[in-house]
Order: sequence, then structure tokens, then C-alpha cells
Amino acid sequence: MVAQKGASSIERRSGVALWRQIADLILHSIAAGDFAENAALPPEMALAERYGVNRHTVRSAISALVQDGVLRAEQGRGTFVFSRKRLSYPIGARTRFSTGLQGQTSERHIVLLASTVESASQRVAEGLGLARGAEVIRLETRGEADGRPVSRAAAWYEAKRFAGINAAMAETGSVTASLKRFGIDDYLRQSTVLSARHADAADLADLDLQPGAIVLVAVAVNVTPDGQPIQFAETRFPAERVELKLSAL
Repeated sequence: MVAQKGASSIERRSGVALWRQIADLILHSIAAGDFAENAALPPEMALAERYGVNRHTVRSAISALVQDGVLRAEQGRGTFVFSRKRLSYPIGARTRFSTGLQGQTSERHIVLLASTVESASQRVAEGLGLARGAEVIRLETRGEADGRPVSRAAAWYEAKRFAGINAAMAETGSVTASLKRFGIDDYLRQSTVLSARHADAADLADLDLQPGAIVLVAVAVNVTPDGQPIQFAETRFPAERVELKLSAL
């Protein structure tokens, strides 16, 4: 059965479309284990009554979740929970995209979307231990696993020390391999700050999400083993595809 959320969980003046709120409630029920793999959803009318909305709103929510690969519709049989589970992405002392998803996916890589040289903002400068306005390289990347986008990141590096890291990322598709070209064989996660928000326009496009989708945001600083900051990054993960698993830093 659907978790007992009810219409009281719908915020009609929140600015978030009702169908998106219904989709989020269904996602919450799936994540909470209220459905077994391949379990059937209740009929649209039953869901509409439960959440206090019309059937069209429920249908829009289900359609979006089918498109996102969370549900599957079978003609004449109904709608079922897709068996593919959310990926579990570990965040710890050595957080790596490829190894973090190893065993859960067969193919993983990072795509370089854009690179720019810019002046460091206050938060970037503080993260990298630089003066505000210092020259930094910003890399925009997307992490993909088995053909699906699972992360969208912006990462900053000191421009003088890491000149050419954009070319290294474009060639290797790996942060670890790129840093090795600069003599960094190992690096550690110094800090991670987590939050969640609704996806913005760039997230919707780059992560192939529907309006109103939630992204998990990780703002992190990576350092060399002797404590020198080398990367400040903000990474967004689609909450419907990825969960973050914290371990000791």
C-alpha cells in the first residue's frame, strides 16, 4: 500500500505543481520500502482520493515517474515499480565517482561539459585557501552511469597550479587520472556539506529531470594527504536516482 501521507502532505500554495508533489510522495513511499520490486501501484482513482486531487493530476505524476524510469506502465495491467533501485553513492575519506558506484553499474564515466578561467568568489577562495579574486579554473562536468546522468558538478582548481586540467579531464574522463598528471597520486575529502533543493533549469536539462525534481547537493573540499586544498566542488545528484551514504571522513 501507499504510505499514509494523505492530502495533508500536499501544499497547494507552495509554488510546486501538485503533480510534482504527488510524484515526490510516491517516490518517498518507494524509498521507504512500502513497495516491493515490481509491485503494482493502486489505481489512479484510489491515489486521487488518497491525496485529495483529481485523477488527471495523479496521471501526470505517474507519467513523469515512468519517464524518469522509476515506474513502468503495462498496457491492460497497470503501473508497476521498476525493479532498478537507486544508486548508493558513498561519501567518505576517499570519495571517487568510478569506484563509488562499482558493483552497482557496469559503465561509469565523467563528461566535461565546459571549462572557464575566472576570478575566485569568496567561498571558492576560502575553500582553496586563496585570496578572493585569484585566478581559478572552473570545470563543469556530468557523471553518467549505464547511460544515465547521475551527477552534475562544478569544480574549481587554482589556475597556476593546474593549468591544462581541462584538457586532462576531457581526455581521461576522471578526476583521479587528471590529478595524477599534476603529481597528485592521492587526495582526501576534507569536508562535505549536504543539502537538498529543487532542481534549477540547468539541472533539469543536464540531468534529464522533470520540473520540481529534487537534487541532493554536496559542497566539498578535497586536499592532498598533507592538507593542501586542491579542489572545491559543488555536486548535484538527482534524488530519485541516487542516495548519499556517509561514512567517517
